[in-house]
Amino acid sequence: MKSTMKNIAILSLLIWSLSSCSDFLEEDLSAQITSESGALNNVDGLTAALAGTYKPLSYTWVSGLGNASTQAILMGSDDLTTHKAANKADFREFDQFKVAQQNGRLPFVWSGAYKSIQGSNNIIANYEKATGDAAVIQQIAGEAFFLRAYNYFWIVRLWGEAPLVLNTHVFSEDILSVEKSTVADIYNQIVADLTTAESMLSDTKPAPGRVNKGAAKAVLAEVYLNMAGWPLNDASKYELAASKAKEVIDNEETYGFGLLDNFADLWIAENNGNKEEVFALNFWAGAWYNGNAVYGSPARPSDEGGWDDYFSELTFFNEFPEGIRKEVTFMTELEDGTPWQEFSTKRPYYEKLQGPKNDWLNAVSLPLERMAELYLIYAEAQVMATNNPTDPTALEAVNKIVRRSQGLPINTPNALVDWTTATQQQIVQEKAWEFAGEYSRWFDLVRLQMVETVVAKKHPDDLQPLGPIQYYVPLPASETLANPNLGD
Repeated sequence: MKSTMKNIAILSLLIWSLSSCSDFLEEDLSAQITSESGALNNVDGLTAALAGTYKPLSYTWVSGLGNASTQAILMGSDDLTTHKAANKADFREFDQFKVAQQNGRLPFVWSGAYKSIQGSNNIIANYEKATGDAAVIQQIAGEAFFLRAYNYFWIVRLWGEAPLVLNTHVFSEDILSVEKSTVADIYNQIVADLTTAESMLSDTKPAPGRVNKGAAKAVLAEVYLNMAGWPLNDASKYELAASKAKEVIDNEETYGFGLLDNFADLWIAENNGNKEEVFALNFWAGAWYNGNAVYGSPARPSDEGGWDDYFSELTFFNEFPEGIRKEVTFMTELEDGTPWQEFSTKRPYYEKLQGPKNDWLNAVSLPLERMAELYLIYAEAQVMATNNPTDPTALEAVNKIVRRSQGLPINTPNALVDWTTATQQQIVQEKAWEFAGEYSRWFDLVRLQMVETVVAKKHPDDLQPLGPIQYYVPLPASETLANPNLGD
């Protein structure tokens, strides 16, 4: 993989501040952060390297998950679509299941993931001989194992078989012709890395945007849930997913997690770093490479100067349950009162993702894992593991989310809205409403092989498929050209 691995002999990790209120890393040590320099033999070097390992996930217009390219890649789901014309051809390819390898949206996630993996490998290879505060070194190493696992989790769900590289801190000509690993092997490595991370990480986050033990447990629960579905279809993993999710739920206070009382509060910039953010990317918006370009202009209509990058499909919006959550989720009229039916696209937009200003330099954080997801993961996995749709703990987990969606007290039972039975399909649909427009729905549809079902429900006026339904996206052309072993 030419773009991510060819120059591995010198690991030039670019370091910027990660916009936390701590000093986590304002100094640029990028020229020194190599195994050969010896900088990774101490805490300062490892800390700088860790910042460089997080950075590829949020390097706005270069790599990672910090712009609407991620929504584009996930656009085969029923909660996302794009403009029928304008300059959105690369977005439409995903929505219409006819994606070219040259699509410019593909490299963002792929490149960001492998650059972060490269940084993780560098830390993992060096932390054991580093000097300094042992607890700090252990935390840094745990974060490296977490990030390696988290990035491979994105890769395996989007691309399936892919290169599994664990030693990119050492250059070898073999790396330029690496072959794909199986989905099972990649998942096994993800589980191993998250288990290691769980054993090393502290209970509390060192700073906003970083991870703790609870985050490792949470992602591990999600990994097990995905392993229970397509393509592995290992139903034994439901029990593991439920158990791991319950560990987080039962220890929320220890990890600093919890559900916010009001759904609307999740999307207020002043609440960055709130307790519902299990893992989030932070942005400071001081330069083009550090702004959140998922929120803001991409999520706003061109009628008010936005970019029309993504908004809701009609069937999804029409079926969305009425209530506070729907009101917060969607923008249904312009500032002058024009209803969405008269927008230029004739579609409602995701108001919750519009950020504080119509720009692509928003400083608002980007939640990648929320506690609400843990509650719904637990509910689904518990129902499936016990084969009991009336399991009281599963019902209470989903009912907390349902109550909040209606503006009701989360912890107070309410006979008017509480579920008395819950199937897997119902819970997954509730998750679709809760995480509408976020990085969730596509992965649920794929693991449960429901893509064809929701595509069949497309509104006639929405974009229609131009090719067969595909559960994986193609590898970027730059990668298969550089290494023919990555081709089909």
